[in-house]
Amino acid sequence: MLYRKYSEALVEKFGEKVYKLPVNLPITCPNRDGSIGVGGCIFCAAEGTGFEAQSEKLSVSEQLANNKAIIMPKYKASKFIAYFQNYTNTYMALEAFKQYILEACEADIVGISVSTRPDCLSEPYLEFLHEVKERFGLSIEVELGLQSININTLEIINRGHGLAEYIEAVLKIKSYGFSICTHLIGNLPWDTERDFYEAAKLINVLDVDSVKIHSLYIVKGTVLGDWYEQDAFDMITPDAYIDRVIHFLRLLKPTVVVQRLFGRAPEEITLFCNWEMSWRKLQNELEEKMTSYGYRQGDLYKSQFERQEE
Repeated sequence: MLYRKYSEALVEKFGEKVYKLPVNLPITCPNRDGSIGVGGCIFCAAEGTGFEAQSEKLSVSEQLANNKAIIMPKYKASKFIAYFQNYTNTYMALEAFKQYILEACEADIVGISVSTRPDCLSEPYLEFLHEVKERFGLSIEVELGLQSININTLEIINRGHGLAEYIEAVLKIKSYGFSICTHLIGNLPWDTERDFYEAAKLINVLDVDSVKIHSLYIVKGTVLGDWYEQDAFDMITPDAYIDRVIHFLRLLKPTVVVQRLFGRAPEEITLFCNWEMSWRKLQNELEEKMTSYGYRQGDLYKSQFERQEE
């Protein structure tokens, strides 16, 4: 096994193929509406990042039904995870949050995944998710957008939170026994390789369950898009990105599940995405390189205590 793939981990956990179904809600983010900032993250399009999602005007049950109709014949899956993906899914009134989550608790739903920001998690939302877990026997995952551990980079990209908020959120979520996925961008122009590798070590130390790494894509009409067209920053090469991700994986504990390694966005709205190559081709190149050199996830991992004993 080169690295612990998400699809395989789901089969191990649930005993069969399980597929995530995105749910798109009519919500926003606190760094969009003026609560802590305006404009959102500099890379985020006006419609957010849920490019494969149904319209937010549809109910949760309608979105799930539509997605099942697409997924079931194509991927032969009969169990699903309701993935509340776009924007900040705990940034709404508690009663509305409860209604949306309960609507997703259908017979063939085995898990709920809630994507949110580290600074938008309060106890009542986590307590309710724990009630859902106990009542319906569902697996609960909280996906935290971090993107970078570099506080200066977080400020540049207008995240509106720092590293401390992320660490606090992880500890809080862990106290409820939920799974945690951390979202990172592997090639932000203001991050060094060291920043990215330290992120792997932080994930290890905090015992985060899974990681979702994106290669940076640049969407038209965004602040980042404007900077890109002005040549305001440089992008690393695809080979450099692959090498960076491989070293990240080698530092990562073997138990951490890898949900994604490359970003995906519709060609018609992007100025840059994966160096004009398919994510599948890049992933194949990464896996071929790991195989040829005998690299594996975690082959460089050691805890600080193991290093001290050497």
